[in-house]
Amino acid sequence: MANRLFKQIDIASLAFFRIVFGILAMAESMALFFYYHLHEHSYEFGGFQFKYYGFEWVQPFPEPLMSLFFIVLILAAIFIALGKWYRQATIVFAVFFIYSFLLEKTHYLNHGYLLCWLAVTMIFLPANRAFSLDVRKDPSIRRTTIPAWTLWILCFFMGVVYFFGGIAKINADWLNAMPLKLWLKYKSDIPLVGPIIAQEWVAWLMAYAGLLLDLFVVFLLLNRKTRLVAFLFAVAFHLINVVIFNIGIFPWLSIMLTSLFFPPRYPRDMLSWMGKKFKFIPKWMAKWQNHVAASPPDKQAVWQEIPANRPKIKFVLFALILFHFTYPLRHHLLPGPVSWTEEGHRYSWRMMLRTKQGRAKFTVADKKTGETFVINPFDSLTQAQARDVASHPDMVLMYAHYLRDMYEERLGNEVSVHAKVRVRLNGRKYQDFIDPEVDLAKEKWKWLEHSEWIMEYPALEEGE
Repeated sequence: MANRLFKQIDIASLAFFRIVFGILAMAESMALFFYYHLHEHSYEFGGFQFKYYGFEWVQPFPEPLMSLFFIVLILAAIFIALGKWYRQATIVFAVFFIYSFLLEKTHYLNHGYLLCWLAVTMIFLPANRAFSLDVRKDPSIRRTTIPAWTLWILCFFMGVVYFFGGIAKINADWLNAMPLKLWLKYKSDIPLVGPIIAQEWVAWLMAYAGLLLDLFVVFLLLNRKTRLVAFLFAVAFHLINVVIFNIGIFPWLSIMLTSLFFPPRYPRDMLSWMGKKFKFIPKWMAKWQNHVAASPPDKQAVWQEIPANRPKIKFVLFALILFHFTYPLRHHLLPGPVSWTEEGHRYSWRMMLRTKQGRAKFTVADKKTGETFVINPFDSLTQAQARDVASHPDMVLMYAHYLRDMYEERLGNEVSVHAKVRVRLNGRKYQDFIDPEVDLAKEKWKWLEHSEWIMEYPALEEGE
């Protein structure tokens, strides 16, 4: 197996992935800039953002630097797609994108987390050694082959998303087609397909089809005889998500990563076939395979295949695999259903498994004078922040600490902060979520331990 990691394979798939990754990264960066920054003002300098614990130091820049930050991020993605100044572009994009990811916890999405890993990984892949402006400027760097691990690591990331997404679906609610029943009921106004998907049987079909696809698609993709059928089912699944749910670039990124399970030369074969069948395909694209095949022999090995580097590469790959095989399961070490407690939910590929609505009210009390202040999060937070704070314990605690610091500075006295939070999980009745007797001003967030101030999961019944 170790020798197969360094077996030489066609570079075509990796170069094709670089182009698509750059385009999707550009689209995601533009969404961050135009929607979240300019429209929602989520990254306003001096405003309140929910930070990830350990990264409170990450702060937005004042204008116009914050806008310039996103413009540079967009340009870096474009340069990645073009293969121009590739190494510098990947480093800039990885650093800037991860920084933007850490700025606001409210906007956490699994595809953003996946993009962080892919962005860092792209720095170390020779994806600009073919079909790039870097090669056009310096033909001596052109490569026709690459070590297999540089492509397999991308397949691994997609495999992790699929498999652990399937593992997460093995829970009572999903097996009862929740929350799909709720979501699809509100999609009846979608043109053409709305009346169909609003029917209950569709929710059951999608729940079990999604479960089986996530659990087994990787194994079917690894088998040459079942690969095409598995890929077509995966594409259909992701396109359905595009039509029904607004989940950004994730379906397109997933389709691209899933295609990497095909033989590495498939992009050149596909372009060659399209060039013969369709006249609108540019000749320079249709002849890409000839361009690469006619490349001069590689004069200098890339560092990814130098024998002396193999032990280091294998160690890093082993550590990466170990992390991604264990960290998504950490919630099993904690009491209570993760859909209720949220402890261990992020970074675990738990996608579209629950819908939660919450109501929150915070009470700040001056310990010296006894004066109290009642705070509604919607009065001081954005709509997205106020919605999320009521259903995520770590955000409840962070907002409580924000109120503590603000009122202690304003009053000059020590204060207590209590929260009255009620949450509705997957359409059930509202239930108490946070212990209202606990002074959150004194509590600290526990990384891999259960927070006792999160109320136990009640015996919920269906209904309002």
